[in-house]
Amino acid sequence: MTDGDPAADETPDGDAPQRRAAKRELALTLIEHLETDELPLSAVIDRIETVTTSPSLTREILDTAEKRGLIEREDGRIQVRRGGSFVRFDQQVVARDGEFTCQRCGAGLSTGHFIVFETGELGPFGSACIRKVVGRDD
Repeated sequence: MTDGDPAADETPDGDAPQRRAAKRELALTLIEHLETDELPLSAVIDRIETVTTSPSLTREILDTAEKRGLIEREDGRIQVRRGGSFVRFDQQVVARDGEFTCQRCGAGLSTGHFIVFETGELGPFGSACIRKVVGRDD
């Protein structure tokens, strides 16, 4: 879903507000599904950047996550308040063959892994990066 263009989130054209809102909800869903209790702020931002690279939207996502009770911020650390949510790899991750670039590390992929949430699809990722994005591996 990321197009790599920070301005794309802030363009004043007709569908930009819906696109921005969709990216915000997708990032919030990802935060809600993080499989860790605490992360440095930089690690959370790294995950948000798989959805958007816009600094203003990133701030909005973090503020909204805090208001919704998904996270607590303290001293550059983020405490994740999960309600039993996690990514079910057997149900929510789809692998597709083709030519892809990993949304997290930028590596070329012949198989892309995508996380399918109700709010949208996130990816592609390599097999190691998808585990890092959701917090399953450090």
